[in-house]
This record gives sequence, C-alpha cells and structure tokens, in this order.
Amino acid sequence: MKKIVVYKSLPPDVLAYLQQHAQVVEVDASQHDAFVAALRDADGAIGASVKITPAMIEGASRLKALSTISVGFDQFDVADLTRRGIVLAHTPDVLTESTADTVFALILSSARRVVELADWVKAGQWRDSIGPAQFGVDVQGKTLGIVGMGRIGGAVARRAALGFNMKVQYTNRSANPQAEAAYGAKRVELAELLATSDFVCLQVPLTAETRHMIGAAEFNAMKKSAILINASRGATVDEPALIEALQNGTIRGAGLDVFDTEPLPADSPLLKLPNVVALPHIGSATHETRHAMALNAAENLVAALDGKLKTNIVNHDVLGHGSAQ
Repeated sequence: MKKIVVYKSLPPDVLAYLQQHAQVVEVDASQHDAFVAALRDADGAIGASVKITPAMIEGASRLKALSTISVGFDQFDVADLTRRGIVLAHTPDVLTESTADTVFALILSSARRVVELADWVKAGQWRDSIGPAQFGVDVQGKTLGIVGMGRIGGAVARRAALGFNMKVQYTNRSANPQAEAAYGAKRVELAELLATSDFVCLQVPLTAETRHMIGAAEFNAMKKSAILINASRGATVDEPALIEALQNGTIRGAGLDVFDTEPLPADSPLLKLPNVVALPHIGSATHETRHAMALNAAENLVAALDGKLKTNIVNHDVLGHGSAQ
C-alpha cells in the first residue's frame, strides 16, 4: 500500500478521499525531525507553506510525487526534485478568481482608504461631515499596470476593464493576445508601466529574476500619486525600500497581502503607516476556494502516484519526454 504524508490539515472529505487510495500519515510540519522521518518511507506528500529542502528528502527513495496546495512553488527546489524523478504538482486554476477578488479588494480599499476610515469611525472620530482630510482617489477610469499577465493577472484585468472602465497595461515575458482582445490590455515595457500607471499590481511568481524586482529606483520612477498592490510574493518587493517610499511620499500608498516575513513581525514599520492596507496573506482564503484547492491537490497527488497526471505539473521534464501541457 502506498504511503502519503499529509503536512497541512485537510477537510475531512479530502482526507477520506486520500485514505481510499493510500495509507495516510498526518504530521505537524513544525516538528522538523518527525516530518523528515515520515518522508523517508513515503511515496507522496501533500501540504503547503513549508519549505522542503533537498536535505529533507535525502534518503526518501520511495518518494515519487509532492503536491502543493497552492499555485506558487517557491518552497521547493524544482531542479533537485526533477533530478530525483519526483513530480511536483500545484493548483493553478482553482484559486484564480478568489485571488483576483483579493487583489481588487486591495485596489479599492487602498484608493478609498477603507480600512483606515473604518477604524476612524469605530474609534468615534466621525463627529462632522467629512472633508478633504478623508478623501481618497477614484478607481474607475484610472490606469492599472499589471506586472505579470498570467491567469490571475488576466482575471484582475477583466475586473478592471469591464467592471471599472480602467485602462489596462501590462508587462509579461510573452504577449497575452486574449487579454489584449477582450480587455484592451496593452503590453508595455516595465519602465513605461511604472511611469504611467495609477496602480502598479504585481502578479509574478517568485524566481531569481523577480526577487526584489521593485526597489528604490522603481518607486522613484512611479507617479507620486501611484499605489502599489502586491498579492504575489513578499520578496518580489524590496521591503525596506517600500517602507522608505511610503514614509517619504514617493508613492501614495500600498495594498499588501504578502510580506518578506510572514506573519508580519509586530515591530514592522508597515504597521505604523496609515497609507498601507496589510492583509494576512488571504489571497485564496475563502471556504469554497480552499476546499477546491485541497481537493485538486489530493487528486493531483493520487494521479501522479498512479503515473496518470497530465496537467498541473510544475516540472514537466521529470516525465522524461517533455510532454508539457
């Protein structure tokens, strides 16, 4: 019987599904030694939010597949997994819409100062008609610059263009003809996007190329009235440079769902800034979507262990014949 290690709590029905296909061992990933010991004789593992290093799977000779309950896979050394013949699966489709909703929530709440003013009302500060001190900026009709026009970027573009009549521009390694045709999105270089966008929205995976791709020079290139939106990965932004830009008024504000260190440390200067909306990495965190992600990841793992997985594979080269989907 195959053995599967589960290192993040799963909905009961998803756990039951896995138990129909394999012997399931649940481990607490924060207990490092116990987790590594469990992996040693496992055929597969499923979970999220834990870094799995080459050292942790050294000697795990039966390991054939890892399934992450996420679209991002920066917690894994993909090249090392491919060398070992281990399939890495992820869940790119099921979280697109809920994550795009989160991105738009950040755009609206940053522009209209929703969190700041809601707190202000609850603190009993609303004693007169509001004036310019409480004004925000419009979202409709503005220019949205999307850095990375993949699935989530496309879903954000749809909300922006069709729902808010925004002008959408984007940078991406390749053109996205569908977004251009459907939402009037225009592909530009990063320099032009930074200089002309009212909202700069990061939708890139974290890679060696994207790490700290937005730093002091990029903030200086942005409009003073611009708002940065980041729901991708914290490390795509140079956080000290962001803090400085927000403190100095180099940019207007930021809507952030991701940070360098998560949870965000209590002494982070970001927590003191009124022009920051900070969320606890809720990108796909709805009951419906998290359930769909867990089930999708479980189905990915079972199919991968049976040698039948064709989609949602991160490292296609592991299949030996490069059958990329």
